[in-house]
Amino acid sequence: MSLNIIVLAKQVPDTRNVGKDAMKEDGTINRAALPAIFNPEDLNALEQALKLKDMYPGTKVTLLTMGPGRAAEIIREGLYRGADDGIVLSDRAFAGADTLATSYALSMACRKIGKYDLIIGGRQAIDGDTAQVGPQIAEKLGLPQVTYAEDIISVEDGKALIKRRIESGVETVKAPLPLVVTVNGSADECRPRNARNVQKYKYAASPSEIGTDEEKKAFIEKRPYLAIGEWNTQTVEADLSQCGLAGSPTKVKGIENVVFTAKDARRVENNDEELEDLIKELIANHTIG
Repeated sequence: MSLNIIVLAKQVPDTRNVGKDAMKEDGTINRAALPAIFNPEDLNALEQALKLKDMYPGTKVTLLTMGPGRAAEIIREGLYRGADDGIVLSDRAFAGADTLATSYALSMACRKIGKYDLIIGGRQAIDGDTAQVGPQIAEKLGLPQVTYAEDIISVEDGKALIKRRIESGVETVKAPLPLVVTVNGSADECRPRNARNVQKYKYAASPSEIGTDEEKKAFIEKRPYLAIGEWNTQTVEADLSQCGLAGSPTKVKGIENVVFTAKDARRVENNDEELEDLIKELIANHTIG
Protein backbone atom coordinates (compact mmCIF):
# COMPACT_ATOMS: atom_id res chain seq x y z
CA MET A 1 0.00 0.00 0.00
CA SER A 2 1.23 3.49 -0.87
CA LEU A 3 -0.17 6.87 0.08
CA ASN A 4 -0.36 10.32 -1.47
CA ILE A 5 0.30 12.90 1.25
CA ILE A 6 0.11 16.70 1.06
CA VAL A 7 2.05 18.52 3.77
CA LEU A 8 0.96 22.10 4.40
CA ALA A 9 3.97 24.24 5.28
CA LYS A 10 4.44 27.94 5.86
CA GLN A 11 7.43 30.22 5.77
CA VAL A 12 6.98 32.47 8.78
CA PRO A 13 8.82 35.44 10.27
CA ASP A 14 10.99 34.49 13.21
CA THR A 15 8.96 35.94 16.07
CA ARG A 16 11.95 35.63 18.39
CA ASN A 17 13.34 38.74 16.67
CA VAL A 18 10.34 41.05 16.62
CA GLY A 19 11.22 44.76 16.50
CA LYS A 20 9.39 48.04 16.08
CA ASP A 21 9.20 47.58 12.28
CA ALA A 22 7.57 44.14 12.48
CA MET A 23 4.08 45.41 11.58
CA LYS A 24 2.85 47.59 8.74
CA GLU A 25 0.30 50.37 9.19
CA ASP A 26 -2.46 48.20 7.69
CA GLY A 27 -1.98 45.59 10.43
CA THR A 28 -0.20 43.01 8.28
CA ILE A 29 3.24 41.62 9.08
CA ASN A 30 6.24 43.33 7.55
CA ARG A 31 7.90 40.11 6.46
CA ALA A 32 10.83 41.94 4.88
CA ALA A 33 11.89 43.18 8.32
CA LEU A 34 12.13 39.73 9.90
CA PRO A 35 14.20 36.63 9.07
CA ALA A 36 12.09 33.83 7.59
CA ILE A 37 12.00 30.28 8.96
CA PHE A 38 10.11 27.02 8.42
CA ASN A 39 7.08 27.10 10.74
CA PRO A 40 8.08 24.79 13.63
CA GLU A 41 4.89 22.71 13.90
CA ASP A 42 4.84 22.24 10.13
CA LEU A 43 8.19 20.51 10.56
CA ASN A 44 6.50 18.17 13.05
CA ALA A 45 3.83 17.54 10.41
CA LEU A 46 6.47 16.82 7.76
CA GLU A 47 8.06 14.23 10.04
CA GLN A 48 4.72 12.42 10.39
CA ALA A 49 4.44 12.28 6.60
CA LEU A 50 8.01 11.02 6.24
CA LYS A 51 7.43 8.33 8.86
CA LEU A 52 4.46 7.08 6.83
CA LYS A 53 6.64 7.14 3.72
CA ASP A 54 9.13 4.91 5.54
CA MET A 55 6.32 2.57 6.61
CA TYR A 56 4.58 2.35 3.22
CA PRO A 57 6.98 2.14 0.24
CA GLY A 58 5.84 4.09 -2.80
CA THR A 59 4.25 6.83 -0.70
CA LYS A 60 4.58 10.32 -2.21
CA VAL A 61 4.99 13.42 -0.04
CA THR A 62 4.18 16.78 -1.64
CA LEU A 63 4.82 20.06 0.18
CA LEU A 64 2.35 22.88 -0.40
CA THR A 65 3.02 26.44 0.72
CA MET A 66 1.52 29.86 0.04
CA GLY A 67 3.70 32.93 -0.01
CA PRO A 68 6.03 35.11 -2.07
CA GLY A 69 8.64 33.63 -4.38
CA ARG A 70 11.17 33.27 -1.57
CA ALA A 71 8.86 30.71 0.09
CA ALA A 72 10.41 28.16 -2.28
CA GLU A 73 13.18 27.97 0.31
CA ILE A 74 11.05 25.80 2.59
CA ILE A 75 10.20 23.53 -0.33
CA ARG A 76 13.93 22.91 -0.68
CA GLU A 77 14.15 22.32 3.07
CA GLY A 78 11.44 19.67 2.73
CA LEU A 79 13.21 18.05 -0.22
CA TYR A 80 16.43 17.91 1.79
CA ARG A 81 14.61 16.01 4.52
CA GLY A 82 12.83 13.49 2.28
CA ALA A 83 9.80 15.05 0.57
CA ASP A 84 9.30 14.17 -3.10
CA ASP A 85 8.19 17.49 -4.58
CA GLY A 86 6.60 20.80 -3.72
CA ILE A 87 4.39 23.62 -4.92
CA VAL A 88 4.51 27.32 -4.08
CA LEU A 89 1.16 29.07 -4.28
CA SER A 90 2.25 32.59 -5.16
CA ASP A 91 0.28 35.54 -6.51
CA ARG A 92 -0.06 39.19 -5.47
CA ALA A 93 -3.78 38.49 -5.13
CA PHE A 94 -3.03 36.17 -2.19
CA ALA A 95 -1.23 38.90 -0.20
CA GLY A 96 -2.66 40.01 3.14
CA ALA A 97 -4.82 36.90 3.55
CA ASP A 98 -6.32 36.05 6.94
CA THR A 99 -7.05 32.43 7.89
CA LEU A 100 -10.29 32.31 5.88
CA ALA A 101 -8.66 33.51 2.66
CA THR A 102 -5.58 31.37 3.28
CA SER A 103 -7.61 28.20 3.80
CA TYR A 104 -9.62 28.97 0.65
CA ALA A 105 -6.47 29.33 -1.49
CA LEU A 106 -4.86 26.19 -0.05
CA SER A 107 -8.06 24.17 -0.43
CA MET A 108 -8.26 25.17 -4.10
CA ALA A 109 -4.64 24.05 -4.54
CA CYS A 110 -5.45 20.71 -2.90
CA ARG A 111 -8.33 20.29 -5.33
CA LYS A 112 -5.92 21.02 -8.18
CA ILE A 113 -3.47 18.40 -6.91
CA GLY A 114 -6.43 16.07 -6.86
CA LYS A 115 -5.22 12.71 -5.63
CA TYR A 116 -4.46 12.66 -1.92
CA ASP A 117 -5.07 10.39 1.04
CA LEU A 118 -3.84 12.67 3.82
CA ILE A 119 -3.41 16.41 4.19
CA ILE A 120 -1.11 17.06 7.15
CA GLY A 121 -0.17 20.42 8.63
CA GLY A 122 1.08 21.94 11.84
CA ARG A 123 -1.47 22.86 14.50
CA GLN A 124 -0.77 26.55 14.01
CA ALA A 125 1.75 29.05 12.66
CA ILE A 126 3.82 31.14 15.03
CA ASP A 127 2.94 34.38 13.22
CA GLY A 128 -0.78 33.98 13.92
CA ASP A 129 -1.34 31.31 16.58
CA THR A 130 -4.95 30.77 15.49
CA ALA A 131 -4.95 27.02 14.69
CA GLN A 132 -7.77 27.73 12.22
CA VAL A 133 -6.35 27.02 8.76
CA GLY A 134 -6.23 23.21 8.99
CA PRO A 135 -9.82 22.82 10.23
CA GLN A 136 -11.05 25.39 7.69
CA ILE A 137 -9.42 23.45 4.84
CA ALA A 138 -11.13 20.27 6.07
CA GLU A 139 -14.47 22.09 6.09
CA LYS A 140 -13.98 23.53 2.60
CA LEU A 141 -12.99 20.14 1.17
CA GLY A 142 -15.72 18.27 3.08
CA LEU A 143 -13.17 16.00 4.79
CA PRO A 144 -12.99 14.51 8.30
CA GLN A 145 -10.27 15.96 10.49
CA VAL A 146 -8.15 14.99 13.49
CA THR A 147 -6.54 17.85 15.42
CA TYR A 148 -3.80 17.97 18.10
CA ALA A 149 -2.18 14.83 16.67
CA GLU A 150 1.04 13.55 18.22
CA ASP A 151 1.53 10.40 16.17
CA ILE A 152 -0.03 8.90 13.05
CA ILE A 153 0.46 5.33 14.14
CA SER A 154 -0.68 3.46 11.03
CA VAL A 155 -2.97 3.49 8.00
CA GLU A 156 -4.91 0.30 7.32
CA ASP A 157 -8.13 -0.59 5.52
CA GLY A 158 -8.75 3.00 4.49
CA LYS A 159 -8.46 4.37 8.04
CA ALA A 160 -5.71 6.16 9.94
CA LEU A 161 -4.96 5.32 13.57
CA ILE A 162 -3.87 8.50 15.34
CA LYS A 163 -2.75 9.39 18.84
CA ARG A 164 -3.81 12.90 19.83
CA ARG A 165 -3.12 15.09 22.84
CA ILE A 166 -6.18 16.50 24.57
CA GLU A 167 -6.62 18.61 27.70
CA SER A 168 -7.27 15.64 29.95
CA GLY A 169 -4.55 13.39 28.53
CA VAL A 170 -4.09 11.30 25.38
CA GLU A 171 -6.59 9.47 23.19
CA THR A 172 -6.24 7.20 20.16
CA VAL A 173 -8.76 7.57 17.35
CA LYS A 174 -9.49 6.10 13.93
CA ALA A 175 -10.61 8.24 11.02
CA PRO A 176 -11.41 7.41 7.38
CA LEU A 177 -9.35 8.60 4.43
CA PRO A 178 -9.04 11.09 2.83
CA LEU A 179 -8.34 13.00 6.00
CA VAL A 180 -6.94 16.29 7.31
CA VAL A 181 -4.59 16.04 10.31
CA THR A 182 -3.06 18.90 12.30
CA VAL A 183 0.03 18.07 14.35
CA ASN A 184 1.20 19.41 17.72
CA GLY A 185 4.68 20.66 18.50
CA SER A 186 4.88 17.83 21.06
CA ALA A 187 5.04 15.31 18.19
CA ASP A 188 8.38 13.92 17.01
CA GLU A 189 10.85 16.52 15.77
CA CYS A 190 11.59 16.48 12.07
CA ARG A 191 14.63 14.53 10.95
CA PRO A 192 17.65 16.58 9.86
CA ARG A 193 18.67 17.24 6.29
CA ASN A 194 19.99 14.24 4.37
CA ALA A 195 23.41 14.98 2.84
CA ARG A 196 22.60 13.17 -0.41
CA ASN A 197 19.31 15.04 -0.76
CA VAL A 198 21.07 18.36 -0.18
CA GLN A 199 23.46 17.58 -3.02
CA LYS A 200 20.59 16.44 -5.22
CA TYR A 201 18.22 19.35 -4.65
CA LYS A 202 20.43 22.33 -3.77
CA TYR A 203 19.80 23.83 -7.22
CA ALA A 204 16.03 23.23 -7.15
CA ALA A 205 14.18 26.43 -7.98
CA SER A 206 10.78 27.88 -8.76
CA PRO A 207 10.02 29.93 -11.91
CA SER A 208 10.18 33.16 -9.87
CA GLU A 209 13.67 32.29 -8.68
CA ILE A 210 14.83 31.33 -12.18
CA GLY A 211 13.47 34.55 -13.66
CA THR A 212 15.21 35.44 -16.92
CA ASP A 213 18.34 33.41 -16.19
CA GLU A 214 18.47 31.31 -19.36
CA GLU A 215 21.43 29.27 -18.15
CA LYS A 216 19.63 28.25 -14.96
CA LYS A 217 16.44 27.59 -16.93
CA ALA A 218 18.24 25.25 -19.34
CA PHE A 219 19.98 23.52 -16.42
CA ILE A 220 16.68 22.72 -14.70
CA GLU A 221 14.92 21.73 -17.93
CA LYS A 222 17.48 18.93 -18.25
CA ARG A 223 16.75 17.88 -14.66
CA PRO A 224 12.96 18.04 -14.16
CA TYR A 225 13.25 16.86 -10.55
CA LEU A 226 14.76 20.28 -9.72
CA ALA A 227 11.66 22.19 -10.88
CA ILE A 228 9.61 23.52 -7.96
CA GLY A 229 6.02 24.08 -9.03
CA GLU A 230 4.60 27.58 -8.81
CA TRP A 231 0.85 28.18 -9.11
CA ASN A 232 -1.17 31.37 -9.16
CA THR A 233 -4.86 32.21 -8.84
CA GLN A 234 -5.53 31.20 -12.44
CA THR A 235 -3.81 27.85 -12.02
CA VAL A 236 -6.09 26.86 -9.11
CA GLU A 237 -9.13 28.64 -10.62
CA ALA A 238 -9.58 30.75 -7.50
CA ASP A 239 -12.32 33.34 -7.03
CA LEU A 240 -10.41 36.61 -6.52
CA SER A 241 -13.10 37.95 -4.20
CA GLN A 242 -12.15 35.18 -1.72
CA CYS A 243 -8.39 35.75 -1.92
CA GLY A 244 -6.00 38.05 -0.07
CA LEU A 245 -7.26 41.21 1.61
CA ALA A 246 -10.44 41.15 -0.48
CA GLY A 247 -11.42 37.79 0.97
CA SER A 248 -10.30 38.52 4.53
CA PRO A 249 -13.02 39.64 6.96
CA THR A 250 -10.47 39.89 9.78
CA LYS A 251 -9.25 43.46 10.21
CA VAL A 252 -6.64 44.77 12.65
CA LYS A 253 -8.12 47.60 14.70
CA GLY A 254 -4.87 48.87 16.15
CA ILE A 255 -1.24 48.05 16.87
CA GLU A 256 0.65 48.88 20.03
CA ASN A 257 4.28 48.23 20.85
CA VAL A 258 4.75 47.16 24.45
CA VAL A 259 8.18 47.33 26.05
CA PHE A 260 8.69 45.61 29.40
CA THR A 261 11.14 47.27 31.74
CA ALA A 262 12.23 46.38 35.24
CA LYS A 263 10.97 48.85 37.87
CA ASP A 264 13.55 47.90 40.47
CA ALA A 265 16.23 45.33 41.11
CA ARG A 266 17.50 43.48 44.12
CA ARG A 267 20.78 41.65 44.50
CA VAL A 268 20.86 38.39 46.48
CA GLU A 269 24.08 36.76 47.58
CA ASN A 270 24.67 33.16 46.65
CA ASN A 271 23.98 31.56 50.01
CA ASP A 272 21.15 29.45 51.40
CA GLU A 273 20.02 31.98 54.01
CA GLU A 274 19.43 34.90 51.62
CA LEU A 275 17.81 32.66 49.00
CA GLU A 276 15.48 31.20 51.63
CA ASP A 277 14.53 34.68 52.86
CA LEU A 278 13.75 35.79 49.29
CA ILE A 279 11.56 32.75 48.64
CA LYS A 280 9.62 33.38 51.87
CA GLU A 281 9.11 37.02 50.87
CA LEU A 282 7.85 36.08 47.41
CA ILE A 283 5.43 33.55 48.89
CA ALA A 284 4.21 36.06 51.45
CA ASN A 285 3.34 38.69 48.79
CA HIS A 286 1.81 36.00 46.54
CA THR A 287 4.34 36.47 43.74
CA ILE A 288 4.84 32.71 43.81
CA GLY A 289 3.05 29.85 45.51
